[in-house]
Amino acid sequence: MTRFPTTPSFDLTGKHALVVGATSGIGFGAATALAAAGAHVTLSARTRSNLERVAGHMVEQGWMADILAMDITDVGATAQAVADNGPFDILMNSAGQARHTLATQTTPDDFDAVMDVNLRGAYFLTQAVAKGLLAAGKPGSLINIASQMAHVGGLDRAAYCASKFAVEGFTKAMAIEWGPRKIRVNTICPTFVLTPLTKPTFDDPQKRQWIERMIKLGRPAEVEDIMGMVLYLASDASAMVTGASMLIDGGWTAD
Repeated sequence: MTRFPTTPSFDLTGKHALVVGATSGIGFGAATALAAAGAHVTLSARTRSNLERVAGHMVEQGWMADILAMDITDVGATAQAVADNGPFDILMNSAGQARHTLATQTTPDDFDAVMDVNLRGAYFLTQAVAKGLLAAGKPGSLINIASQMAHVGGLDRAAYCASKFAVEGFTKAMAIEWGPRKIRVNTICPTFVLTPLTKPTFDDPQKRQWIERMIKLGRPAEVEDIMGMVLYLASDASAMVTGASMLIDGGWTAD
């Protein structure tokens, strides 16, 4: 009798996910995808009122959601909050900072602001969640939103590119370190995504024309384009994936 292989499960029932940057854009989409797949989702961002609003709507859908207000640039407080509320089986970090200037015009304050969130905050947040899993002897999936700009350069984006290239580096090193303990570490690297935060860029006809020319599929991404990859990396469907950079760029980096 032929034995057919079993399709891996995308079901997240019984999993506890921490989603940082959960009140808008990619983070909100990620929280929705994880909750709809059965995960208990802890929504995190800096503003408690926004978290309460989003969590309330999710609970109305019949999903499991609670909140954890924190600022990942405060490394000590973040580590304590994660320790007190974990362990988390899944980390989905979409917190990000961008200050776009020509490289000759980047100030130390601009550079530090970008690095504090995109690199330092992401690094120590990932470390904190991993520590909880290691102490509990549990496997896990840790995901950071990087960017297509972690693979290519971009005008006015030297500091941003530097921060995202660095995220790719620590992802690979952490994946090597924690792989034997079944903790997977990956990034998602989107192209330009239509969100309230990016609306000013898309409202500029020249910038929108440039973006749509560079994206081979001819359109910017929507939040929904990212959600499937979030679910894939969070679930057993990606059990053999770690240290990887998952591009969702519509072909931007293909040439």
